[in-house]
Amino acid sequence: MKERESIDLALYRLERAKNECETAEGLYKDGKLLAANNRAYYSIFYAIRAVFAMERVDFKRHKDVLAYFNQNYVKTEKFPRKIGRKIVLASRVREDSDYDEEYEPSDEITSIQIETAKELIQLVDEYLKQFKDT
Repeated sequence: MKERESIDLALYRLERAKNECETAEGLYKDGKLLAANNRAYYSIFYAIRAVFAMERVDFKRHKDVLAYFNQNYVKTEKFPRKIGRKIVLASRVREDSDYDEEYEPSDEITSIQIETAKELIQLVDEYLKQFKDT
């Protein structure tokens, strides 16, 4: 894959992340917190994969995506450590929302999920700027 194709894929994935974040916000406003948590997490997931497009690396399993991002982008401080911790929490909340039939998220938790997605989208957008003019 050429550099131009990489940035195009990255921008496509980032746009998908933004769309999922907007969907999460709409679901949140409608009081559909479980679904909002899911969409906010997927917004985070697609934003991370946007970063990976520039490196030409990808994984099928979510845990591998998160582990690689933390190892190669958070621990190396290309992205702040605090966002790494927030992503771990977002993953847990998504799993609880999707798989724990007794889990009832609070407005606060869902709001945090969406804010984490927005924060990561902004960070990824800034990160990708270095590649846009190549």
